[in-house]
Amino acid sequence: MKVLGILGSFKRDGITGQMLDQVLANVDPKIAQETIFLNDYTIMPKSADLDVLVSKLKEADVWILAAPTYWGGISGIMKNFLDCLRQLTLRFDKYGDPHALGTFANKHYILLTNCYTKTLENVLTGATDATFQTFDKVMTAMGVIKVGEAVQTNTFGLKELASKKKAELKSLGQKVAQIKRKDDLTVKRYIELFFIVAVMAFITMVLQTGILKLLGLSLGFWSNYISFVLIFFILLATALRILTLAKHKRK
Repeated sequence: MKVLGILGSFKRDGITGQMLDQVLANVDPKIAQETIFLNDYTIMPKSADLDVLVSKLKEADVWILAAPTYWGGISGIMKNFLDCLRQLTLRFDKYGDPHALGTFANKHYILLTNCYTKTLENVLTGATDATFQTFDKVMTAMGVIKVGEAVQTNTFGLKELASKKKAELKSLGQKVAQIKRKDDLTVKRYIELFFIVAVMAFITMVLQTGILKLLGLSLGFWSNYISFVLIFFILLATALRILTLAKHKRK
């Protein structure tokens, strides 16, 4: 196994670099690792440096992608790198829809970001969510599997990571050795989906029964069916929205 750290920031030793170093320092020493500082490369489509980076991505089993959040989104250095990978890792059908070429299928990734935003503000507004979402969209399109993520907030004037954050990053680093080469979460996801649907259906039935009783209505089969579907859809859409917003680290 090999781990590749990819640093997409202006400074090697800034908070982003410290986060990456902390994770890598706690990876099992038996596992080979390498760090890429994207500023050392001239990254353009069809450039020699891009070919070198793609080769390094192919060699590694786990990628640790670290980039600060600027202007509510991923740093330009990292975004440029991801943009240049687009044509090399995807094919586009006649409708322009992307399909993974399988170049990086079943590899794994960890995400790291940070921002000036205060912790409470990030919890409430999700200032770093857009960075994680951009990463996830690219990685998912390439068939790469997510392992974990971490965020450091309130970085204005911050010189060193707090011990609590170091412990969190240490845990991520130690997790690398436990990664299996293939995604074994499929069954777990189906089980989670089953329970979500089961709970939503139960709540829908309770609400539907309560509303009809309150209004003193007795509906026929199709009226019952339509009202059930509408209530179920609203509940499920709300639940999925909440889960989507809550799934990223915000502190």
